[in-house]
Amino acid sequence: MALAELYTQYNRVWIPDADEVWRSAEITKDLKIGDNVLHLCLEDGSDLKYVIEKGLPPLRNPDILVGENDLTALSYLHEPAVLHNLKVRFMESKHIYTYSGIILVAINPYKELPIYGDAIIHAYSGQNMGDMDPHIFAVAEEAYKQMARNNKNQSIIVSGESGAGKTVSARYAMRYFATVSKSSSKANVEDRVLASNPITEAIGNAKTTRNDNSSRFGKYSEISFDRRYQIIGANLRTYLLEKSRVVFQSENERNYHIFYQLCASASQPEFKDLHLMNAENFNYTNMGGCTVIEGVDDRRDMIDTQKTFNLLGFNVDFQMEVFKVLSAILHLGNVEIKRVTDDKSSVARNDKHLQIFCDLLNLETEKVAQWLCNRKIITTSDTVIKPMTKLQSENGREALAKKIYSHLFDYVIEKINKALQFPGKQHTFIGVLDIYGFETFDVNSFEQFCINYANEKLQQQFNLHVFKLEQEEYMKEDIPWTLIDFYDNQTVIDLIEAKMGILELLDEECLLPQGTDENWLQKLYNNYINKNPLFEKPRMSNRSFIIQHFADKVEYKCDGFLEKNRDTVYDVLIDLLKTSKFQLCANFFRDNTTTTTLYSAAIKVKSARPVIKSANKELRMTVGSKFRNSLCLLMETLNATTPHYVRCIKPNDEKLPFEFDSKRVVQQLRACGVLETIRISAQSYPSRWTYIEFYGRYSILMTQQELSLNDKKHICKVVLQRLIQDSNQYQFGRTKIFFRAGQVAYLEKLRSDKLRNACVMIQKNIRGWVQRKKFLRARNAAIVIQQYVRGQRAVRQAITATAIKHAWAAIIIQKHCRGFLVRRIYQLILVATVTIQSFTRGYQARKRYRKMREEHKAVILQKYARAWLARRRFQNIRRFVVNIQLSYRVQRLQKKLEDQNKENHGLMERLTSLAATHSHDTDKLHKLEAELEKSLTQRKSQEGKGKKYKDEAEQKISKLHTQNAELLDQKQKLEVRLEEKTQEMKDKMDDLTNQLFSDLEKEEKQRARLEKQYEMHKTDYEKQTKQLKDEIETLKEKNKQLILQIEEQTRLSDRLKLEVAHLSDQTKKIPEFQSQIEVLETQLKESENQAQLQKREMREKMSEMAKQLLDSFEVEDVKNRLAQEDLGNINEDGELWFAYEGLKKATRILETHFQTQKEAYEKELELLNFKVNHFSDDIKNIQRSLKEERETNDVLRQEITRLTSENKIITSLSTKISDLEKQNMDLQGCLYEQNMKMPDKEEKVSNHKYHHLEEEDVSQKLIKRHIGQLEKEDLKGKEDGMEQNEIYIEDYEEQVDKKDRIIKKLQDQIKALTKNMGTENQTNAPSVFKDYLGMLEFLPEDEFKLIGNLILDIKPRGVVVNMIPGLPAHILFMCVRYTDFINDAERIKSLMNASINGIKQVIKEHADDFEMLSFWLSNVHHFLNCLKQYSGEEEFMKYNVPLQNKNCLKNFDLSEYRQIISDLAIRIYHQFITVMENNLQPMIVPGMLEYESLHGISVAKPTGFRKRSSSIDDTDAYTMTSILQQLSYFYTTMCQHGMDPELLKQTVKQLFFLISTVTLNSLFLRKDMCSCRKGMQIRCNISYLEEWLQGKNLHGSAAKETLEPLSQAAWLLQVKKIKDEDAKEICERCTALSTVQIVKILNSYTPIDDFEKRVTPSFVRKVQSMLSSREDVSHLMADSKYLFQVTFPFSPSPHALETIQIPSSLKLGFLKRV
Repeated sequence: MALAELYTQYNRVWIPDADEVWRSAEITKDLKIGDNVLHLCLEDGSDLKYVIEKGLPPLRNPDILVGENDLTALSYLHEPAVLHNLKVRFMESKHIYTYSGIILVAINPYKELPIYGDAIIHAYSGQNMGDMDPHIFAVAEEAYKQMARNNKNQSIIVSGESGAGKTVSARYAMRYFATVSKSSSKANVEDRVLASNPITEAIGNAKTTRNDNSSRFGKYSEISFDRRYQIIGANLRTYLLEKSRVVFQSENERNYHIFYQLCASASQPEFKDLHLMNAENFNYTNMGGCTVIEGVDDRRDMIDTQKTFNLLGFNVDFQMEVFKVLSAILHLGNVEIKRVTDDKSSVARNDKHLQIFCDLLNLETEKVAQWLCNRKIITTSDTVIKPMTKLQSENGREALAKKIYSHLFDYVIEKINKALQFPGKQHTFIGVLDIYGFETFDVNSFEQFCINYANEKLQQQFNLHVFKLEQEEYMKEDIPWTLIDFYDNQTVIDLIEAKMGILELLDEECLLPQGTDENWLQKLYNNYINKNPLFEKPRMSNRSFIIQHFADKVEYKCDGFLEKNRDTVYDVLIDLLKTSKFQLCANFFRDNTTTTTLYSAAIKVKSARPVIKSANKELRMTVGSKFRNSLCLLMETLNATTPHYVRCIKPNDEKLPFEFDSKRVVQQLRACGVLETIRISAQSYPSRWTYIEFYGRYSILMTQQELSLNDKKHICKVVLQRLIQDSNQYQFGRTKIFFRAGQVAYLEKLRSDKLRNACVMIQKNIRGWVQRKKFLRARNAAIVIQQYVRGQRAVRQAITATAIKHAWAAIIIQKHCRGFLVRRIYQLILVATVTIQSFTRGYQARKRYRKMREEHKAVILQKYARAWLARRRFQNIRRFVVNIQLSYRVQRLQKKLEDQNKENHGLMERLTSLAATHSHDTDKLHKLEAELEKSLTQRKSQEGKGKKYKDEAEQKISKLHTQNAELLDQKQKLEVRLEEKTQEMKDKMDDLTNQLFSDLEKEEKQRARLEKQYEMHKTDYEKQTKQLKDEIETLKEKNKQLILQIEEQTRLSDRLKLEVAHLSDQTKKIPEFQSQIEVLETQLKESENQAQLQKREMREKMSEMAKQLLDSFEVEDVKNRLAQEDLGNINEDGELWFAYEGLKKATRILETHFQTQKEAYEKELELLNFKVNHFSDDIKNIQRSLKEERETNDVLRQEITRLTSENKIITSLSTKISDLEKQNMDLQGCLYEQNMKMPDKEEKVSNHKYHHLEEEDVSQKLIKRHIGQLEKEDLKGKEDGMEQNEIYIEDYEEQVDKKDRIIKKLQDQIKALTKNMGTENQTNAPSVFKDYLGMLEFLPEDEFKLIGNLILDIKPRGVVVNMIPGLPAHILFMCVRYTDFINDAERIKSLMNASINGIKQVIKEHADDFEMLSFWLSNVHHFLNCLKQYSGEEEFMKYNVPLQNKNCLKNFDLSEYRQIISDLAIRIYHQFITVMENNLQPMIVPGMLEYESLHGISVAKPTGFRKRSSSIDDTDAYTMTSILQQLSYFYTTMCQHGMDPELLKQTVKQLFFLISTVTLNSLFLRKDMCSCRKGMQIRCNISYLEEWLQGKNLHGSAAKETLEPLSQAAWLLQVKKIKDEDAKEICERCTALSTVQIVKILNSYTPIDDFEKRVTPSFVRKVQSMLSSREDVSHLMADSKYLFQVTFPFSPSPHALETIQIPSSLKLGFLKRV
């Protein structure tokens, strides 16, 4: 194919432009051979004649290829194509990452994007690099995967200009490794590795004009992994720290961040000793005039820095040492150096900042001030001190500051490496290199020279690696390999580092004492001008030189090269710092500062800063030499690893978000090697398609004969040979087809032409068809119109006068004829209607008469019948009421007896609560009850004794009165004594008022303590008295209640006096009261003793208080403690008088308290005496009533036992009914089996069964109703008397006869049914079930065997076929019922614990076995339902049949175990969901997104270097059918295991949520999937899922709603995205998607064909503005790990426990059915 064939009409080209670098234009005329001018039309509509003398302009790629993820997928590979593709992705699609072969191009958006969360990390984890959209995480995953697969070390090289985002990219890569390789240990190694970033950024990053967080050093971070590929440690190596920034910053730049963080924290107490000020007050921080960064809080950053120090294990002392050195540098910069003479300068000894500097570093101020302004020159014979000028002194000061900071930086890095060291051995590592990119400024110095030298080395390594990969690709595909010419920058590297190179000449000049920058530059001129083409001399300057680097020419100014290369500080200052008492500062300048560590040995990498023994200063290494050595070490490390490249691009210099400056971007693309990669690729075969992709894309260009071939690979070869005649333009590999540049565009042109011609043909035919339809409609309409017109014309011609006359005559004749016929018909209908009415009315009258006669007779019959029924109902009601009354009275008597017993018991406990011998007294009472008959004769004597005791009590009370009087006398004496003492104190205090001021506070405290003690005693006494009063009140109320109850009982017991007359003589047997009196006497004595003790305590407390009050005012002591001169200042405000009044009030309060307590005790004594008299009478009455009630109870017990013996027939009858019910169940089962075996007789048998079942239902209802009546009447019979019982037995016999008739009828029906079934089917009916109780008996030693066979060893597949659902759960519960039945708490506890532990063990051993988890989830749920169903709780029992309610647990409440089992079920469910998700997740993306459910809809596009597939036929790929089959397998297995339908629906909902979120997340991260056709595919796949739900009857499971976000995303891909109405519809329809997600899909939308249109940025902004009011989450990714809350519904088991059979396969023969 000739090149001129591509320059045809409608094709587009790129032409150079001064403003936009490249500009697009369209060819308006085909280019012919020999033409010198190309006719173009620019985008603004203007025409242009492009002269092609210098060459044809580069062709523009088809729109189908614009915006590709990989630049190598472009057909035309050149600079304008790369630039345009990056611009479209960045500006329109908002994608900042793009692949360029092996390079990831990252454009800084200057805006926070939601694409770095943990959900994104997990989405990229485990994915191939070409599967997802370009991302830094994809590069990190590729490095991690290659390390794990090949066991080879990896490197990620991140480079770019300052402000391009290198530091952030490196940080995200390290964060990715820390997340995906997180270890299970608690060492938090990953956190410590990530914590090193904030520290290094604080001490190594600064604000520049290009970047607010620019790294001013190179960093290589080695992240070490063990054999499990988990992070175990890290190591940092740094390169070329920009030390000059410490002492100098350009305008609008800042020093290192740590200085501003310190200044922002100056007010903190821990930094008080550092004497910090605001950043504006320090020279080293205010030099650039910018101390604040917008949006950055330095104080908060300082807190974060301190936190990271702590996280790495650096204590506060270490941090303060570092901060001291940093503060000392700041103060050193503020030391003022004054000019004395032209050759001399000085520093004031009292300079504030000098003193602070010396104090912080523990230096001598005199020496520091001296040597800052003087030099020491040592000769062979003498030592000379030479003063320095002000400029020299300032330079020396700045050199010292830089030296200190450099050592501090190295020291911190060394400490970080020690903190990140690991004890074990490193298996592999991944290195992340964050290094400066190629730099060129207006003034370039030594730093730019070193940076560009490093980039030359990296570019060489990059070129070799790209060349190697290309060669490997060609060899793998068996493509003939031809040598590709690529730029080799070895000559530039030799110019810099070879022998007699620039660096060596610089070091040589540095060794000369009088060496200068001019001499060194002259040597360069002499050696390289006109000798090396890469070295030039500027025309207008004699102090600069130019080097032709790989990226561009750079002019370096020689000023400062020697000084920066030497990096020297005067020895006298170094020696001075060595003598510092501040150990950290002194260690900086020792000769052996660097020592090897175990960690560095484990890494097996040499130090980036090798230790050079400085025997003398001539052998001291220069900065250039150190940098060259460290760079060589870096290159060795990179060459020993597999590199991955990230090139960061700065889109504009103004730091505006998503603004694209083409000039700046092109400059960086040329500098970072991206275009060189493109150029190398373009020289060979840049476009590479797999055979499957080519076949799918270009099958439209194939003929029918070619498509009939079976081998797709052969078809591709035949088609290409036909379409492209020049075989040199393509090569066939093993799995791919290789095209030269432009061939894919040519094929796309052929394809678009074919499609265009096809569209024209379709349009031609459709338009013809439309016009034909339109013509036919017009023709038919014309014919109809013609018909009507011609008809009207014929009518007008035919109408005459005769015709009109004949027409009127005919109308009149018709009128009369029709009227006659209608009247005749009416008369017939009238006669028929009258006849029918007469007969109908007669019939109704006769019927009404008969009905009236019947109703009259019925009324008479009803009257007598209703009267009889009313009388009978009255008798029944009367009998029923009498029974109820009697039973109610008996119940009330029993209840009152019980209440009286309880009350008596309570009264006895409360009466004896005051005594300590309660238990002995109760025993005596029981003994005295047995000796009642013997004590009748002693009653009178006991009454006398009682009187005697009463007299003695009165005497004792009188004694108490006398004692009280004595106490009153004592109190009066105390009052008199107190008054005397207080009078004495008052006199003394009047004399010594001025001496007591100091003791007043002490007395106040004592008074407060006394008041507290008093309040405590007061509250205690009040509580005691209140309790006594409450007890007495309750006793009174209870006595009143007892009296009322006894009166009520006596009235009720009068009716039973005739039956208990023979027991009247026993009423005289009254228990004697000696024990009661003795109890009361002991109580009285104890109360008296307590009163005396309390009085005695009160006296002691009063005396103590008085003593304290008297002792606290010792005059001599106070005099000694008071000074004579203070006497006049005391008692000025009368404070002592207030203290005295307070003490008097305290004594009065104590007196009143004593008086009230005395009165309370007197009242208590009176109440106790009253109780002694009152309770003696109450006890007599209570005992009398107790005897009477016991006798009535004996009579009632005899009657009840007689009635129960007569009613035993009920139980036997109920057993017969239960046997009949079981036989009925057997017959039903037999009938069901026969129906299943005989489908031809199904209708007949079912009708017969229905007839008999109706009869059985009726009979069962009657039986149950009669049983209920019998049970009620049985209860009544137990409580009725003799008279009512006779009537009851008569009714009962009638009911028994009736029930016998019903049972006999039911048995006859059952016999007839069985006989009929036997004649129809020769099969025998099953045997009748035995009368089992639904329990399984087992021995204690069989428990281990039961758990082993039923839980541990059971296999779900062999079990489910022959079992009812949940059989193990039912068997286990039947065993639990047995342990409950025998009431063995230990066995039921042991069985439950063993079962739960066994299930846990099975789940743990089969953690990934889906069937086992499903089986046990179902069984645990069934077991939980059984525990609820048979718990005996009403909320669960209401779902049971009566037979099941009989099987409820009787003795134990297992609600706690229900909670444990519920928790176990939740645990199994979560593990069950995890296993299903792990099995389903690999199928989701291939099946939902990649698989073409609608064949021929989607077409493949070129994917560039990062191929998704390299196979001819992807037969093993998952499809939508795979997902549906997996879901069906899950569903079938769960149904076989008998899982509850509600739980199954929850499971399906969770799986569908996973499908939706995983598909949606992958769609967000795959731009190639965001197309209209892919939306159709997704919508089709969703319909398959919905059909599956419908087919499984799961449409009510809410699973469909979880697919709504995915469905809306598919709709969004298909809908129009052009007009405002479309934007409004999108906002209204896409409610399940967030704003971020909608915008992401719109930005990622990619047309497949030229006929589709991209979404314009204005439309996206319009949608975004409409959605701005919506409040939703800002996360892009949906949480696929989210679990819906699971609920386990209660569904009672339909299986009766009595009917459950145990298969022999379970090996549970040791279980015995009970």
